[in-house]
Amino acid sequence: MANNGLFASVMGRLMPATDTRNQAGAPAYAFGPRHHLAQLAVTGCLNHNFYTSDADQLARVLALSGKVPPAFLAKLAVYARERGGMKDMPALLLARLTVQEPDLVPRIFGRVIDNGRMLRTVVQILRSGTVGRKSLGTRPKRLVREWLEKADTRTLLRAATGSSPSLADIIRMVHPRPATPEREAFYGWLIGKPYQEALLPEPVRAFEAWKRDRTLDLPDVPFEWLTALPLTREDWALLASRMGWQALRINLNSLARHGAFTVPGTAEKVAARLSDAQAVAATGVQPFQIMMARGQVTKDVPEIVQAALEVALQHSLRHVPALAGRVVVCPDVSGSMGSALTGQRKGATSSVRCIDVAALTAAALMQVNAGTRILPFDFRVVPVELGADLPVAENARRLAAIGGGGTDCAAPLALLNAERARPDLVILVSDYESWRQQRANGTPMLAEWRKLKARHPAARLVCLDIQPYGTTQAPDGEDILNIGGFTDAVFDSINRFAQGKGHPDLWVAEIDSVVI
Repeated sequence: MANNGLFASVMGRLMPATDTRNQAGAPAYAFGPRHHLAQLAVTGCLNHNFYTSDADQLARVLALSGKVPPAFLAKLAVYARERGGMKDMPALLLARLTVQEPDLVPRIFGRVIDNGRMLRTVVQILRSGTVGRKSLGTRPKRLVREWLEKADTRTLLRAATGSSPSLADIIRMVHPRPATPEREAFYGWLIGKPYQEALLPEPVRAFEAWKRDRTLDLPDVPFEWLTALPLTREDWALLASRMGWQALRINLNSLARHGAFTVPGTAEKVAARLSDAQAVAATGVQPFQIMMARGQVTKDVPEIVQAALEVALQHSLRHVPALAGRVVVCPDVSGSMGSALTGQRKGATSSVRCIDVAALTAAALMQVNAGTRILPFDFRVVPVELGADLPVAENARRLAAIGGGGTDCAAPLALLNAERARPDLVILVSDYESWRQQRANGTPMLAEWRKLKARHPAARLVCLDIQPYGTTQAPDGEDILNIGGFTDAVFDSINRFAQGKGHPDLWVAEIDSVVI
């Protein structure tokens, strides 16, 4: 057997030199334009993060979009919406494409703009002047108008909430042609022009009648239309039965505050809906969203409903893969991971932190893959007591409760090397703002990985990045995958990489394979 120490040192000398510094000021490897833009698209939310501002994220997106082929920009917008579940970023990429390559916009418009909120967002961005125009322009205006004309009544009713711009504002901008008397009356009602009430869609007629006579049955309209008006606890209980699954998850505290759960049977019905496996699958809800709901509910929400969220969380983990071999998951629990996952914005800061997602990812992989080892780290590996028989939410809570300290992404790999361990797959979940150690050539993390590879050549490393900073501590290679995001899509990529499928730029190649 060759001298591992000797050959490890040779590999250390041959490590690629770092080419940038991360946000914490330490040496790092910069992503290329396509990977960097993809990372921004699936982790950036145009809000203030621990190390960067919303303006900085916007500037980077606009600069990078000019450095990638327009076709990739279009595919990335679709991927970020359909696979990444993002909102503002796909709309921004689409808006940018209206300037950069307008001919591609009609091919992806309907896939990116799949609901009224997305429509309002892209119109807001186009009119802001951010992407190089201050009006919709002929082609975008036509696409918006066609979207409105093709949308069914229920879709438009849901779209008629929100502002800046409102749906009424958009209708005034693009002047859609009403195909039916009902649609003409609805547009008139929405924008404050004369209309015949008898021709309105039935839910709108019922809403207008109910506003005049509150003894009538509560109309079946989007619940946002009703919540600003005086409602009884029985009304709120009825709203609970009508809300979509996602709205129900988000509004549990409101239901409790307005007495809905004091109506007999309501808590049990809500719990049954929340814990229904088919309903969870149909919504496409992400595990971290359920975790957020679970963390936000107050003591006034009945225990049976809180327990239903735990069950829903288990159901939402259906895409967590069973991975072959010895698996080690390393969640970063350092101080910067305590920042809000989607950044900070006045009135819209998420209570879910980066550390919560890292912990949930680790706990989920641990449950599905028996024998998975968890090594939480900050500037060192931090001991924590977990249980394979405990619910995912409980293990995630224990991991997320650690928190604090500097960041050394090399720490868990150094421990594995000290133990002479031979893991087949190491998954490190972090913001990759490692700064505690520095070296003249390469990064400490890559050096430790090369040592591990010298001992166990079949090992693979996944660097899962959940913040949009644009650098890594270990560049892509046959044995290293850098991937960004915090949705189910990352599990698919990890599984393929663990099976030896794909190539060094696997994640970006997946985005590039989107058909438009």
